[in-house]
Amino acid sequence: MGLTGKAVLAVAVLLAVALFIGTIWLWPRLAGRSWRAVTGRVGLLVATQLAIFASVGLAANQAFGFYATWADLFGQETSPGVVVDHDPARGGTPVELRSTRSVNVPGGDRPSIGGQIQKVVVSGKESDIASPAYVYLPPEYFQPRFKKRTFPVSVVLTGYPGTAEALIKGLHYPQTVHQQAKRDLMQPMILVMMRPTVAPPRDTECVDVPGGPQAETFFAKDLPGAISEHYRAGRTAGSWGVIGDSTGGYCALKLAVHHPDVYAAGVGLSAFYKAPIDVTTGDLFHGDKELRRRADLMWYLDHMPPPKTSLLVTTSKQGEDNFGDTEKFIGKVKPPTRVSSITLDSGGHNFNTWRREIPAAMQWMSGRLNGEQS
Repeated sequence: MGLTGKAVLAVAVLLAVALFIGTIWLWPRLAGRSWRAVTGRVGLLVATQLAIFASVGLAANQAFGFYATWADLFGQETSPGVVVDHDPARGGTPVELRSTRSVNVPGGDRPSIGGQIQKVVVSGKESDIASPAYVYLPPEYFQPRFKKRTFPVSVVLTGYPGTAEALIKGLHYPQTVHQQAKRDLMQPMILVMMRPTVAPPRDTECVDVPGGPQAETFFAKDLPGAISEHYRAGRTAGSWGVIGDSTGGYCALKLAVHHPDVYAAGVGLSAFYKAPIDVTTGDLFHGDKELRRRADLMWYLDHMPPPKTSLLVTTSKQGEDNFGDTEKFIGKVKPPTRVSSITLDSGGHNFNTWRREIPAAMQWMSGRLNGEQS
């Protein structure tokens, strides 16, 4: 049974309930002081606690999308290494289609009405990285009257160690942009939904690690090139934006700041402003002080020429640790960089908060991107 499947959660809940009932029923029989009775009581209590803990953990994982599989949970996910060698020069393609699915909207079974989600693997020529992604194509993409139109693109990034599927099931990005485009609140756009962690289980923080994964190169060069080659996606900076939450939010802001020639807009939902160094990241900079400074967005705004891009940052007065840093970040922005913000009165570092911010953030993004007519 898969880690994110409903069946495994149901089994865990039923086991917890059965153990709880069994504990109540067997407790009087284990009331003695013999070693068997004591061992029985301890065993029942431990088993019940473990079953309850597993149920809560599985429910939380389904709600927030921390891990996609058991291998992912135990740090054994190595799937990107299998597809690194997709080489267009040998007849391959930078975007390999794996499967399609409908969008959970009325009429979603028909692409021309609901759009379509495609599961793909994107292979990078310069970074030598390949990573899975979900590509949402809007209904207009399949409608004959728009067959010559190219669409703006938003790269959508999870936090760490989130799953790309959580962007669909937990944060509802495809449904949100579909509904808002239908209400003429934003223009139709392509979404490229993925993890910022392109070398799992390592948290790369979208850094070009010396001697390691070239994550920033993948997002700044390989991904836009591959998507634009495979889909009717805009090819100019004005056509591309990037949005993410938590670690993905930091990556989104950094990509827009470092690469304004690629990303015209970046949105950081509950973002932090520099890359951490911990057991999940390892040594990202290998003593390279310049690389470390550039990864600190506060330092970058203070010391580098301001990029011509638009930024949106979100926080809350209660519940978020980044409130003070967000205020400082906003104060450091200088023209031609433009900055906007969403500040909630309260909201924690979680899916519920980000679902409240995503509709306004995507409207903001839409207003800063343009499609093209070929």
